[in-house]
Amino acid sequence: MSVFSPSFWSISPVNQTNSDLINHIVDNKTKPPGALGKLEQVAKQLAHIQSQGASNELSITADKAAIAVFAADHGVAKQGVSIAPPEVTQQMVLNFLAGGAAINCFTKTNDISLYVVDAGILSPVMSDAANYLEQSIGAGTADFSVEPAMTPEQCEQALLAGADVAENIIRAGNQVIGFGEMGIGNTSSASAILSAITGISSEETVGLGTGISHEQLLLKRALVQKGLERFSTKYKGHNTPENVLRELGGFEICQIVGAMLSCAQAGKTIVVDGFIVSVAALVATKINPQVRDYMMFAHGSAEKAHRKLLTMLDATPLLELDMRLGEGTGAALAIPLLRAAVSFFNDMATFESANVVI
Repeated sequence: MSVFSPSFWSISPVNQTNSDLINHIVDNKTKPPGALGKLEQVAKQLAHIQSQGASNELSITADKAAIAVFAADHGVAKQGVSIAPPEVTQQMVLNFLAGGAAINCFTKTNDISLYVVDAGILSPVMSDAANYLEQSIGAGTADFSVEPAMTPEQCEQALLAGADVAENIIRAGNQVIGFGEMGIGNTSSASAILSAITGISSEETVGLGTGISHEQLLLKRALVQKGLERFSTKYKGHNTPENVLRELGGFEICQIVGAMLSCAQAGKTIVVDGFIVSVAALVATKINPQVRDYMMFAHGSAEKAHRKLLTMLDATPLLELDMRLGEGTGAALAIPLLRAAVSFFNDMATFESANVVI
């Protein structure tokens, strides 16, 4: 059975049988109904995910949380679509392992475990760090503007490698798993994937990424369009997740897709970061729509097409901070909100217990 088959991933839809109980718990806290805004929806979604088969007594948790940052290189980056050269991907992986990046600061501050994954960077990193996972599919993808980004075998291998990462993180006891990425040129790949799946033009999906110049933006848009035309000629409307990832994807994006599907299969909460991770989330829903039930969306990225993408996914982001860094930084900032929702759901007094009569 193909890894792109919905039935390959045994994902159950989130059980709604406890909805009345969950709504009663939230609404009976000592507050006006809806007064905690989005936190109430967060608590309800966590409760639905974690209460499969439970009844009567119900508590939720987000104590053990992790973020996996997947890193890989892209052939299209050699054409100058970013402010940085491809070598920076490896340099940032070393920075993650040394503890010097924004994601390190945020995960440390918020007591979140951090995993760094080599999904396919140009130059391997030699490290024996316990949180470093070497899952390389190859030394970067090919340039999708002129040829397939990867072989069919690499594409399948990447999905399964991502699933393995998720399984390792889950075995460590984590109930909440966020995803981040690092890869020079990966907004180009993500924009191409989004256009290929949805039919939205490259003019609408291609943005400034890390802050490129106007000239680079025009080049980036032209290269994405070239890749899309090549894809369209080859597949003539058969824009399946497999075809799109193989032709236009990145090793880190593919592995995130596999990791998300694996998390949903295990009944764990997925925290989606910004534009690139949201594109991976979209692809995951095209492989098995049930995965959407397990997703929470961390923030609204400043990247151009992210708002359209969130609308397609029927997603309301928890934070609006105009961030566009990647690395899983938005997810790391959103996880404390999940923990706040857990706290009020489990510990806040009810009107009855507090002897409050309204």
